[in-house]
Amino acid sequence: MPRTPSAAAALIGSRIAEERKSKGLTQDQLAVLSGIDSSNIRSYESGRSMLSILTLIRISEALHATPGSFIDEVSSADFTSPVADARRRSAG
Repeated sequence: MPRTPSAAAALIGSRIAEERKSKGLTQDQLAVLSGIDSSNIRSYESGRSMLSILTLIRISEALHATPGSFIDEVSSADFTSPVADARRRSAG
């Protein structure tokens, strides 16, 4: 998955972290429950990486939450990264 930060990645990651903490779980425990490496959990929660739909579903199942609860009100504009935008402008 791309390692370009975006508002969407940050928002989804913060929602995952909030839900995980509300369940009293550590990142390592969520990793075990979801079958996802703990370093990836940290990357998702910090917004450094955007997770795939499959990963979102696995995390949602581990947290007994709906995938939609993490992406509610996220729009396509939230996926624009300042770094990616600057690259596009300089290439054109």
